[in-house]
Amino acid sequence: MSPSLALRPRVLVVGIDGVRLDVLRTLRTPHLDAVAGAGFLAPIEIDEDTPTMSGPCWATIATGVSAAKHGVYGNHFGGNRLAVFPDFTTRLAKEDGRSTFAVGGWEPLMISQSGGPLFAAPSRLSYIAPRAETAEDWEDCDERVTVEAVRVLADEDPEASFVYLGAVDETAHLHGCGDRYHRSILNADARLGRLLGALADRAGRAEEDWTVIVVTDHGHVQAGGHGGRSAEERTAWVACSAPGLPAGPPPPRPLRHVDVAAQVYASLGRRIDPHWTLDGLPFTARVPAPVS
Repeated sequence: MSPSLALRPRVLVVGIDGVRLDVLRTLRTPHLDAVAGAGFLAPIEIDEDTPTMSGPCWATIATGVSAAKHGVYGNHFGGNRLAVFPDFTTRLAKEDGRSTFAVGGWEPLMISQSGGPLFAAPSRLSYIAPRAETAEDWEDCDERVTVEAVRVLADEDPEASFVYLGAVDETAHLHGCGDRYHRSILNADARLGRLLGALADRAGRAEEDWTVIVVTDHGHVQAGGHGGRSAEERTAWVACSAPGLPAGPPPPRPLRHVDVAAQVYASLGRRIDPHWTLDGLPFTARVPAPVS
């Protein structure tokens, strides 16, 4: 294909907080299934030195480096090194002048609270706070986040976007991983469907190549809560559909949270500068052979 006919690469990352993989596999989630069916869905085991908490896991996902580098070890981000290891929306905006977008309702991800923000300087950021720390108010927050994201994705042209949905995690904390938790996962899947619909309806969609990544940060114990080392807490997952990524089994190597940012750069055709010292690889990359 000649350069004049090349499709414009775009990336959407949807972060759904606190979705247990074993529970997810029991539910009908048609929109997540569509992403996985066009690519893959695979488990991620959280790194041994990373607490099973939202702060360090989302920092690892967004920066592409481990906690030892980004310095976030809890849900207070104090002492972080995010200025050295920025999130992908900030790096792309500041270094390349690309249009990027982040939206969500958890304070340390989006604003200067609790040592944040993680998403420091995308070219567009929307913080939409829950009215109270209840499962119902977090569902309302995620609804308003989705409305804003659909509007931006439909009317503007961000090259890389991050949309955070937090109600599933809050529901687990308050009510455990029973029926209400299951319904919240289904609500998140329906919101994912609306985001995918916004991409499909874009005026220039025929000239664009979209990578879609959906990822969770950690799991939960059955009663709700996380931070320990059980398999339910340490098992996360990622789904991805991307140009050039064949539908079918996941890549034949263990995937890690650090791979998400690496895939964002790869999908945009952005060479990963070795000086960034990223710890991840794009999903399609081979694992380097060990040096003898």
